[in-house]
Amino acid sequence: MISLVQLFIAPAYIAPNNLIMDPVSKDYSLKPYNSFHIEANARYYADFSTVDELAELYNRFPQNRKLILGGGTNLLFTKDFDGLVLKNEIKGMELVSEDSQYVYVRAGGGENWHGLVLYSLQRNWQGLENLSLIPGSVGAAPIQNIGAYGVELKDFLYELEAFDTEENKTFEFSVNDCELSYRDSVFKNRYRNRFVILNVTFRLNKIPKFHASYDLLAEELNSMGVEELSAKKISLAVIHIRTSRLPDPAIIGNAGSFFKNPVLSILEYKNLKKINPLAPGFPQTEGFVKLPAAWLIEQCGWKGYRLGDAGCHVNQPLVLVNYGKASGREIFELSEKILASVKAAFGIVLEREVNII
Repeated sequence: MISLVQLFIAPAYIAPNNLIMDPVSKDYSLKPYNSFHIEANARYYADFSTVDELAELYNRFPQNRKLILGGGTNLLFTKDFDGLVLKNEIKGMELVSEDSQYVYVRAGGGENWHGLVLYSLQRNWQGLENLSLIPGSVGAAPIQNIGAYGVELKDFLYELEAFDTEENKTFEFSVNDCELSYRDSVFKNRYRNRFVILNVTFRLNKIPKFHASYDLLAEELNSMGVEELSAKKISLAVIHIRTSRLPDPAIIGNAGSFFKNPVLSILEYKNLKKINPLAPGFPQTEGFVKLPAAWLIEQCGWKGYRLGDAGCHVNQPLVLVNYGKASGREIFELSEKILASVKAAFGIVLEREVNII
């Protein structure tokens, strides 16, 4: 009989070299990894859960194009990817420090975004509730500076760590270093395709400072009969709004808002109002006005439009959808037609929020 001590100290089995699994797959289907459910293949595919694994994969394929995948919720494949697709699987959420006013919470770049929101709500840490149910990963959130219902990521981001694929080093970025603005960051511009976000640290409130004045959110809270605000109640209201107005990517392929809301100068907005008195607008800082792209698209008759399996959602024209077997090219061509019609009707050039691959 083998003793428990002997079992414990027995050497680990080492597979022969010819049985060691290669972490890189070839001609790999990306359909399960994009929220549009588009049929597309990667020439090479692998995932990574540590920075060492990431660095090793970059060093192994120095000449190949690279694409980092998080939740796959902000991209549209129009063709196969002739390069290396790497999925961020760095996990973990933890409280790293706190003071009398704030908690500092770090989450791995591969964590699900809504999972982090729930993690903070369970511990009564306030700040992320307005961003409930936004699809995607923690690592992708700063790149896009995600936002909803009067709150943006930059309001609570403290710092992040990112791997520099050119220098093969890890760097820290403060919130100011990230240069966050409306659906934009330094990672979408100057450092595009250079850094991979490993983890993000958020500064959340111990003493709540709720943001519930956004019209749609205020209406939902009122219909719920909420008299005393809490982070959990705001989160529930946001979840109800999103589930009632937006299609579930698990059922109907989509990537959420396909276009950014254009920001006009006050003069441009006044000129638009002369021709379109009902044009809605939301004042921004420094004399600008944000115009809902959904309104522009609906005015051009696209709401509910469908050709084959590519369409514009019946409840939210800002969302383009794949009803089943649409190709990425068909959805892209629909977006081109929408852009052209809005420009022709209003002289406004919309910008895509979704990354086109």
